[in-house]
Amino acid sequence: QVQLIESGGGSVQAGDSLRLSCAASGRTFSMYVMGWFRQAPGKEREFVATISRNGANTYVSDSIKGRFTSSRDNEKNTGYLQMDSLKPEDTAVYFCAAKEFDRPYAIFTTPSQYNYWGQGTQVTVSS
Repeated sequence: QVQLIESGGGSVQAGDSLRLSCAASGRTFSMYVMGWFRQAPGKEREFVATISRNGANTYVSDSIKGRFTSSRDNEKNTGYLQMDSLKPEDTAVYFCAAKEFDRPYAIFTTPSQYNYWGQGTQVTVSS
């Protein structure tokens, strides 16, 4: 079992940047595929980005392509979501998620594929 804690959210202006962190504890972090999701008020949880266990394979949603980047440092047991050129429509609670999987290059894009979730961190972007 792994525990996830997000940090780095906040209130920013449009065009600013934020870097979210997801600190993992418990089992070996490198055994887990990581995902990032977000949920705005009244909306369903939305896929943002995913990164494979070894960090070599990443995928981001079309809505944030070119602005957000997912990375991880397995030695530090931490995943990151770098968010640049933020827009008001990026306002949401951001969650990191993890799934233990045996293939090092696998990635997953739907919430139901993940077993573990952080508590979320609020990102608010004003115009």
